[in-house]
Amino acid sequence: MSKGKRYTEEFKIEAVKQVTERGHSVYDVADRLGISVKSLYDWRAKYGQDSKTNQSSDEQLRIAKLEAELKRVKEERDIPKKGRKVLCRRVRVKYAFIRDHQNQFSVSAMCRVLKLNRSGFYAWLKKPLSDRAIEDARLLKRIKAFFIASGGTYGSPWIHKDLREAGEKCSVHRVAKIMRLNKLRAQIGYKRRHIKGGKPGRVADNVLERQFNPKAPNTSWVSDITYVRTYEGFLYVATVIDLFSRRVVGWSMDKNMDKHLVIRALLMAVYQRRPKEKVLVHSDQGSQYGSSDYLAFMKEHNLIPSMSRRGNCHDNAVAESFFATFKKRVIRKKIYPNRNEAKTEIFNFIEMFYNPQKRHSHTGGVSPANFEKAYFDNLQTV
Repeated sequence: MSKGKRYTEEFKIEAVKQVTERGHSVYDVADRLGISVKSLYDWRAKYGQDSKTNQSSDEQLRIAKLEAELKRVKEERDIPKKGRKVLCRRVRVKYAFIRDHQNQFSVSAMCRVLKLNRSGFYAWLKKPLSDRAIEDARLLKRIKAFFIASGGTYGSPWIHKDLREAGEKCSVHRVAKIMRLNKLRAQIGYKRRHIKGGKPGRVADNVLERQFNPKAPNTSWVSDITYVRTYEGFLYVATVIDLFSRRVVGWSMDKNMDKHLVIRALLMAVYQRRPKEKVLVHSDQGSQYGSSDYLAFMKEHNLIPSMSRRGNCHDNAVAESFFATFKKRVIRKKIYPNRNEAKTEIFNFIEMFYNPQKRHSHTGGVSPANFEKAYFDNLQTV
């Protein structure tokens, strides 16, 4: 990235929340966002809040003693309740019960209640499953971690790529089988009605003409608006995406869906990218994109407007695809308590996951940030 990059106050506040509310380290957040550690410390000093005070050590010690005493009292009583389904089962089933409940009860107490020898349990514990079953169980933990990190949007091909990059050696078919047996299914989008045509916009023609694969960054951007439900009302989100890498280069969130929302998103894109040549900015025919202030801002910053044909979402398919992923990953079947909580979740998705980590088929299975980094590194070596 170029030096002297400027960030909006909205960006700084959400970046600080990653440290103060989500528990990420300052170095991790600074590395993911591509900013200096000093800048993030300065932002935290300005925008952060003091964390809640922890309980005193004496109070924690008293609670720990009470919990330990309660556990001892309940152990002999609760073992038959938990294990009543395995009392008449095979020995291996009982061993599995003991293994799964070691954190709740002591092994000696469970062996005494289930009439087993501890030595037999420990011998079984060393080799309870076949080598392949053990390996599948190990892989399942990593698969679940990558699956959860993707918000449930990754299928076996992308999970397989994550595993290979992490140093695992397994086939994509094995990953698919493990996911299928454990009911890990990627969320898919909704089918859209295909529309062939539509009237061109009065403000600007469809200059982009579905040319979604530019050869360099800052050549073509696309913009769109969506909404998020909260109990305070709707939160509207505007984004600007660079078609070269599919990176979200600008965004803005507000309770009002007006021209200022899309102008702020475009302003962030201009601040961060600082294009030296003309950039084509494509959108739908919404009134926000046709306002005189928006068009004046574009003209002032050497941006060329382009608009989809009326009622034709495929002319802006990349922006629509991003919001489909966004809704599957962040807001699927969810209503946020308030707008601030929704803002934090959306910031986390865009800046902490989508740009630096989200794999994309357009980029060959790498994240938008890594795709751009490889492009600029290649330019330097030429």
